Amino acid sequence: MTSIRRHVEDLVSRFDHPRARAAELLCDRHPADAVAFTVVEPDLSRRDWTFGELRTRSARLATALADLGAGPGDRVATLLGKSADLVVTLLAIWRIGAVHVPLFTALAPPAIATRLAGSGARIVVTEPAQRAKLGPSEDIPAAWRLTVITAGAAGDQRGDHRFERLLQAPEQPVPVAMGGEATLVELYTSGTTGPAKGVPVPLWAVASMLAYQEFGLDHQETDVFWNAADPGWAYGLYHAIIGPLGLGRRSLMLHSGFSARLTWAVLGAFRVTNFTAGPTVYRALRAAEDLAPPDLLLRHCSSAGEPLPADVSAWAERALGVPVLDHYGQTELGMAVANAWHPGLRAERRPGSMGRALPGWRLDVLRPETAEPAAPGERGRLAVDLAASPLMWFSGYRGAPGRTAERFTADRRWYLTGDTAARDDEGNFHFTARDDDVILMAGYRIGPSEVESVLLAHPAVTEAAVVGVPDDLRGEVVAAHVVVRPGHDAGPALAAELQALVKARFAAHAYPRIVRFVAELPRTPSGKLQRSALRSR
Repeated sequence: MTSIRRHVEDLVSRFDHPRARAAELLCDRHPADAVAFTVVEPDLSRRDWTFGELRTRSARLATALADLGAGPGDRVATLLGKSADLVVTLLAIWRIGAVHVPLFTALAPPAIATRLAGSGARIVVTEPAQRAKLGPSEDIPAAWRLTVITAGAAGDQRGDHRFERLLQAPEQPVPVAMGGEATLVELYTSGTTGPAKGVPVPLWAVASMLAYQEFGLDHQETDVFWNAADPGWAYGLYHAIIGPLGLGRRSLMLHSGFSARLTWAVLGAFRVTNFTAGPTVYRALRAAEDLAPPDLLLRHCSSAGEPLPADVSAWAERALGVPVLDHYGQTELGMAVANAWHPGLRAERRPGSMGRALPGWRLDVLRPETAEPAAPGERGRLAVDLAASPLMWFSGYRGAPGRTAERFTADRRWYLTGDTAARDDEGNFHFTARDDDVILMAGYRIGPSEVESVLLAHPAVTEAAVVGVPDDLRGEVVAAHVVVRPGHDAGPALAAELQALVKARFAAHAYPRIVRFVAELPRTPSGKLQRSALRSR
């Protein structure tokens, strides 16, 4: 363990340096001829991208971004699918010391507008299939004066800057020295109240990402590694793109949406050895087990984003040849707890456990009303010990001191995850629930308030409350409880309208798959909504 502890210290010192250059640490220091990403198309054709190619293209795009007015600290957003263009864009943003703002491609224009307004981003790199979401429109008016760069096929007549044309610029000679404390990414996460919160991720947080890549996932140089998570969210961005870049090790990137058939095909055709995804992916693979190739080479399978059902892991041992190990993290942390794959950290799995604290982290369970540690087996608040966690990088939400204060104890000794758990005598953590009512659907965090605000915009709705309910495939799905104004018909037609409205005004994946019309919402004597009563229905 001494060598592991020293390695964590070395990672922090490498990235937490006043002259640290993100593009150099994530790209330029690796051999130019080494493959960084293998981009796989739906027909299973492939294109290898070397670190040298990524360096050249991103250095040219960096010059173009600087010419468009972007510089250190400026926010530049991406609305791109999984592609080499996305990786090139991120490296270009970081070469000039700017900040990457990810926009998930399933978001609707109002949700995109919220994130653009919150971050102040005025340059957006997108692709033709997503371009219409950027206006001009009621949500994103022309007065915002967005500078839009469009990658992919030409033909857009909006006056956008063409991605390939910008790559004709001369190469930026030297990446900007950002320093470890500079913000690398500003990622927005959902909560139960108010708009999405901006999480500033400093450059030195990459040390934490690499620690998980090595210790939690055991990503080796010889691996065919594939993280199937979408890089529009934390796990995909941190560990499908940044983690592999930092290690200088090849990763697969599937240029397609999810399907069980295609996932089975990629696992077999590319001889994947190290695979990680959310429980929803494994459940979908189980449902389509008849499509499984006969000669898988998997040595590790991992899961993150939501609790892993025990039956899924048991199925995996039979069908995949290895168990699926559960891991835990947050946008604000990266990954902090895991049933680790690293040989020096492997331990006997405990049923239902998400594992132990990873190197560089110390977590505990606090009693509900105090900052005192709970007894083994006692349910309480899962918290990070800031004094004993050298990889803890989160210090607060951008421009939201009130929400930041809610995440820390008054003495700033503990960071409160908002989740409840229990710890056994051996240090294994067992997830029990979320304190903040965020809905985890297929690995995506959905804030009830964001869905509720869309529902309340419908003229037929007077009150609305959203909760998550169990679902065999997705883990949870969104259920909306709606009080209808007098004179409106509470029937299937209105339910369909409300579902379509959420898809159009927030995100396609977040629409309520269940709509229940109720006479009133359950409340406490003080008027507080009782979400637990809605879930029990």
